[in-house]
Amino acid sequence: MALPDFSMRQLLEAGVHFGHQTGRWNPKMKPYIFGDRSNIHIIDLGQTVPLLSRALQVVSDTVARGGRVLFVGTKRQASEIIADSAKRSAQYYVNSRWLGGMMTNWKTISNSIQRLRKLDEILNSEGSGYSKKERLTLEREREKLDKALGGIRDMGGTPDLMFIIDTNKEKIAIEEAKRLGIPVVAIIDTNCDPDSIDFPIPGNDDASRAISLYCDLIARAAIDGIGRQQRASGRDLGASPESFALEDQSDGESAKVVKISEDVGAGDANNHRSYQDFPPPTRSVPVRPAEAKPQGAPPVKPPKNKG
Repeated sequence: MALPDFSMRQLLEAGVHFGHQTGRWNPKMKPYIFGDRSNIHIIDLGQTVPLLSRALQVVSDTVARGGRVLFVGTKRQASEIIADSAKRSAQYYVNSRWLGGMMTNWKTISNSIQRLRKLDEILNSEGSGYSKKERLTLEREREKLDKALGGIRDMGGTPDLMFIIDTNKEKIAIEEAKRLGIPVVAIIDTNCDPDSIDFPIPGNDDASRAISLYCDLIARAAIDGIGRQQRASGRDLGASPESFALEDQSDGESAKVVKISEDVGAGDANNHRSYQDFPPPTRSVPVRPAEAKPQGAPPVKPPKNKG
């Protein structure tokens, strides 16, 4: 097992380079912006590549030391992807509403988790002695708690690292992480403030294709960390790849261009509008230390205007 590889081509195909309208930018993002076309900022993928590589190494190192990574993404297009990626990499997630104090008031959250487990015991027992109406009330309570806390019920304490999609939406989560000294890896779009992020990754945080790519890479980095931890402890790794590894994506699969017109964001009309014939950034930045930047990456069909 090793850190996951990715290419400039994959980032382009996922629409990672599409920013917001120029009027909606955060001036602090200026160092990460390549330029603009049709009033849309274009993110400099030449900087995204090394920063993403660094973030993957941080995730792997954290898990290799026995640390816990919390995936956070509550927006519609990120919710399911966040949960799937965290589960496949044996990590934890919050993909519903972030509850105030979820990290800073862990004792109260722990009590709620204990209540969730108690409800599971009650509802899974045959002779619980509750009427249908009472059981329905308990089931609703369990469903509510599971939606909010199901992804962290087995975390056992605050995480050692947080990975966040959409820093504006998850502002409270970031503030709590800062108060507790928890490092944050996050995707920063052109309307974000990068100053509060320990390991920023410049990129589109609205397109579901881009979100899928980020989460897949972070999950695979966590899997690499698990393998490193097991090797260090001298465990038999015979079954580990099958237990944790994600499905390998062949070159043919990774080359499939999924149009960026899919799910570019809920309620943000004209958030990532299209432009014509924008060539990929030409700055020479290695994808990995021993790997040169791919040559001749084709331009990506930009997303259609959202209605």
